[in-house]
Amino acid sequence: MPIELVTTDGIFALDGGEWEVTNNIWIVGDDREVVVFDAAHDHQPIIEGINGRRVRAIVLTHGHNDHINAAVPLRDAVDAPILLHTDDTMLWEVVWPDHETDGAVVPGETIDVGGHSLGILHTPGHSPGCCCFHDEASDLVLSGDTLFCGGPGATGRSFSDEPTIIRSILAQLMSLPPETVVHTGHGDTTTIGAERAGVLARARELGIPSPG
Repeated sequence: MPIELVTTDGIFALDGGEWEVTNNIWIVGDDREVVVFDAAHDHQPIIEGINGRRVRAIVLTHGHNDHINAAVPLRDAVDAPILLHTDDTMLWEVVWPDHETDGAVVPGETIDVGGHSLGILHTPGHSPGCCCFHDEASDLVLSGDTLFCGGPGATGRSFSDEPTIIRSILAQLMSLPPETVVHTGHGDTTTIGAERAGVLARARELGIPSPG
């Protein structure tokens, strides 16, 4: 079964600013069980995408409000644990001060569901706890807001840093095969090969050496 996409619209808010955004929510699994990656804006379309299947976990790529603001109602509806890297706890607490996550996204471990095994890659820069999820067998990555079609995720706001995100992408993503499909947190799907030249060019501008 292919990875399934649900999109929702809402507001990304940080540092006193607000922006209208469309978020990608990725559902990975088979016809019996799934893992949901991100929970944005409105839990109801996500429930419709789940379509009665068991949800093993709600995995958050990072803690910005537009990726987590439907997490608690989705958890209540499908009875699944919410997982988030602990470095983004402060962002979670802004949105859900009266609720806790159920566990951590731990780099080096895997998320296994419906024949998929996704390795957890810590890719800080857009936020401290950003993670990507690499399904080697399917030759794809769920990149959250770390890497988009068009380049690295945004920096310049609280808890973000451009040299850090470039180093993360170089270390964790650019070593993957160029044909690796990248399913992003917003916008179109891309590939590692399509983004390589732009990332390497920006790394040179910032004086960041490429690994190897």
